[in-house]
Amino acid sequence: MNKATQPVRISQSVAILVDGNNIEISLRNLFNKNNIMLNYDTLIPRLLGERGLNRMIYFREGSSISSRLEQRLRKHYHGSVVPCYKGADIPLSIKATQLAHKVDAIVILSGDADYVELVRHLKSEGVRVEIAAVEKTTASVLLDEADYFTPITKDDCFEFN
Repeated sequence: MNKATQPVRISQSVAILVDGNNIEISLRNLFNKNNIMLNYDTLIPRLLGERGLNRMIYFREGSSISSRLEQRLRKHYHGSVVPCYKGADIPLSIKATQLAHKVDAIVILSGDADYVELVRHLKSEGVRVEIAAVEKTTASVLLDEADYFTPITKDDCFEFN
C-alpha cells in the first residue's frame, strides 16, 4: 500500500450531551408510545465511530430519572446524570461551553432550536458540533447550523415494560 492510500486515523475526543426530556418526547412522538428508550449500547458507538468518548452527560428536568438508566450510563460510559430544575437547555449549554476547550467535538442529542446559538458559539470556538435527534422533530435551523446530523431511528430504540 502506498502512502497516498493508507487510511487516516481519526483521533478526536468527543463529549455527548443529552437533553433527556427532548429526546424522550421525540421518541414518544415517533412511536406514539410512552415506553420507548434509546439503546445507548448501539447509538453511542455509531455516534463515535473511531473517535474516543471524553464524557457523556444526560440532562433531565424533574426527579423521575430512571435509576437503571443512570447506573447503566455510569457503568458503561462513565456517564453522569444531571437533574435540572426547569429545562435542560441552560445547564447543557453551560456544560458544553465549559467543555469547548477540552474536546474536539460535541454531540448534542436534541432537535430543539434553542440550541442554535450554542452551536454557533461552539463552532466559533473551533469545536465540531454534531446533532443526533429524531429527524421529524428536529428544527431545520439547528440542522443548518450543525456540522453533522445523525438521525435517531427506530433501530436505535427499544420498548420496555
